[in-house]
Amino acid sequence: MSGELAARERRPPELSAVLPVFDERELLPVLRERLIAALEATGRTWEIVFVDDGSRDGSLEVLLGFQAAEPRVVVVELSRNWGHQAALTAGLCHARGNAVILMDADLQDPPEVIPDLVTAWQGGAKVVIAQRRSRAEGGLRAPLFRLFYRLLGVVSDYPIPLDAGIFGLLDRQPADAIARLAEANRYLPGLRAWVGYRTEVVRYDRAERAGGAPKQSLFRLIRYGLDAIFSFSYKPLRLTLFTGGTVALFALLYGAALIVCRLLGVGMFGIPVVAGYTSTIVSVLFLGGIQLMGIGILGEYLGRVYDEVKRRPLFLVDQVHRAP
Repeated sequence: MSGELAARERRPPELSAVLPVFDERELLPVLRERLIAALEATGRTWEIVFVDDGSRDGSLEVLLGFQAAEPRVVVVELSRNWGHQAALTAGLCHARGNAVILMDADLQDPPEVIPDLVTAWQGGAKVVIAQRRSRAEGGLRAPLFRLFYRLLGVVSDYPIPLDAGIFGLLDRQPADAIARLAEANRYLPGLRAWVGYRTEVVRYDRAERAGGAPKQSLFRLIRYGLDAIFSFSYKPLRLTLFTGGTVALFALLYGAALIVCRLLGVGMFGIPVVAGYTSTIVSVLFLGGIQLMGIGILGEYLGRVYDEVKRRPLFLVDQVHRAP
């Protein structure tokens, strides 16, 4: 009997929960309790993979305490802070489960939704997306998030579900496919849509942070949003081309009209022909603005190409703490 138990323990778990952690020490005990209760409620074997993304508040020590007390907890210690998406990818690479649950560690994604995700997976879905019915954030973040998802829905070349972050479940097949993608500027919800596979949606209400301040600054969120747009759409480039063509056509017609007015000696729209006409400076400033905008968009794409051709690793692991 003991031999059967040992063999069962050596087999990969059915579920892996992957959570990136950056300075969340005060939330970790409550998170651990609720997460384990949710995983136990599924009736499946499980493991929890915490990825410490260079925490400086003692979160790593708390996680190592969890791992010492519970052999089903794995702690992946990164060499420094690599960012949210890189930490998630590190967790994907070290998760062994037949299905991988991705979620944040701030308890805004309630662990109690996990049994619903697993039920959809058992029904045949290989990708289960947790989509928000509502979100409790206040201040400037709430309207910015709404604006971002609407803008992403318009410009994306792939059907990325709106109001859905990284919270969800991946079958082993799409999880391995995403982990193998080596692109540096990652937006996991977009990659999840790009790989395809049968997808189901589970709706839930996103809560407020259980405590502390958000760890993602507004600057990082803006960069995250730009990665999402520029990694999955060529429409900004096409929009720049269309705008440039429209402005050039307008300038051509306007120039022809001014030449006719000059030959006839009359003004346009009742405005006399005057040397140094104000429209000259307006046209120069307008065209200059369009050009700078186009150069900026090209720069965003070119910078991402530069990141990709360097082929640097997405993350470096200092140590993996796992039960033998």
